[in-house]
Amino acid sequence: MTDRPLPDNLHRDTLAVRVGLESSQYGENSEALFLTSGFVQPDAETAARRFAGTEDGYTYGRTSNPTVTSFERRLAALEGTEAAIGASTGMGAILMMCMGLLKAGDHVICSRSMFGSTINLIGREFGKFGVETTFVSQTEVAEWKAAIKPTTRLLFAETPTNPLTDVCDIAALADLAHGAGALLAVDNCFCTPALQRPAELGADLVIHSGTKYLDGQGRVMAGAICGPAKLIVDVFGPVVRTAGMTLSPFNAWVVLKGLETLGIRMQAQCANALAVARWLEAQPGVARVYYPGLASHPQHDLAMRQQSGQGGAVVSFDVVGNDPDTARANAFHVINSTRVLSIATNLGDTKTIITHPGTTSHGRLTEAQRQGAGIGQGLIRVAVGLEHIEDIKADLLRGLGTLT
Repeated sequence: MTDRPLPDNLHRDTLAVRVGLESSQYGENSEALFLTSGFVQPDAETAARRFAGTEDGYTYGRTSNPTVTSFERRLAALEGTEAAIGASTGMGAILMMCMGLLKAGDHVICSRSMFGSTINLIGREFGKFGVETTFVSQTEVAEWKAAIKPTTRLLFAETPTNPLTDVCDIAALADLAHGAGALLAVDNCFCTPALQRPAELGADLVIHSGTKYLDGQGRVMAGAICGPAKLIVDVFGPVVRTAGMTLSPFNAWVVLKGLETLGIRMQAQCANALAVARWLEAQPGVARVYYPGLASHPQHDLAMRQQSGQGGAVVSFDVVGNDPDTARANAFHVINSTRVLSIATNLGDTKTIITHPGTTSHGRLTEAQRQGAGIGQGLIRVAVGLEHIEDIKADLLRGLGTLT
């Protein structure tokens, strides 16, 4: 082995490049990719101990893999948590969390502004199994407090939200959860640990869709939960072994390498997003802009404290329209007029992506749920990438400049 122990108190940018398993006997500088479903054991006794969990070691790909371990250790170091566990997708990570923590009769409190699939998973699918969910305002702490019951086990928020970038007070929600004997989980997908570390503000669990900014180039699907080692190992580890929402080694390796450039990518994309948001505020075809980095954002001050002074890389805006049908037609016109931006539903790529949330990410919600989340037919989400800012503006102006 050629590795030397890392010193303490390294900066996040260094952790993003250096944390992982030790290199093999070959001394590779880039982390190795272990594409294997099984691991040969030296003897039956060792195999028995490793399968029983009384001895460390790799046994089967559904349980663990060295490349996945490197990704988990690096992400935990960036988030400042004791441990992390990988999952096949971000929704897989949320499923793992709910399966590990909840049972029939338990109560969950969620922001009604969360990602549409999260709302459906917790509110509808887990409702089939006797888990009760109350959806509340993302930003009104009093609503979260009023919703607490003796059976409340989990408070779950994403901040900023997708797509309206509402920001919740993580520390305040952590105090509420802990006072009720519950846990607080925060989806940190939009900010990543490059901008925001929820565990430092009191969150017990941090959820990630590695598909997005952690990878950063739209290549693979991945997810993760970060948190205390006892929960990661004793609660979520058995869920993965049994239910199989396993992160593949190849995807783990891709995201592991993506983490190495996370800090510089987020800085550049945040700068582009702020410039786009300021420009959009001055466009006559735009009714409202949603971006935490703008002084006009209702939670701007809170966002700047929680998010290391950065607004993130996602900007949403409402186009003008006197009624829902007109607003939707105008939104589709702006989207369809682009020639550079990608019309897709993902985010976190180096390529700027433009989306109509009302018919894509939140299209499977009921109209009442969409209205409760504040998502109108004129809403457009732009996940700002690394193209030249003037090219992004010009592409948006093709449609905005011709709205009637």
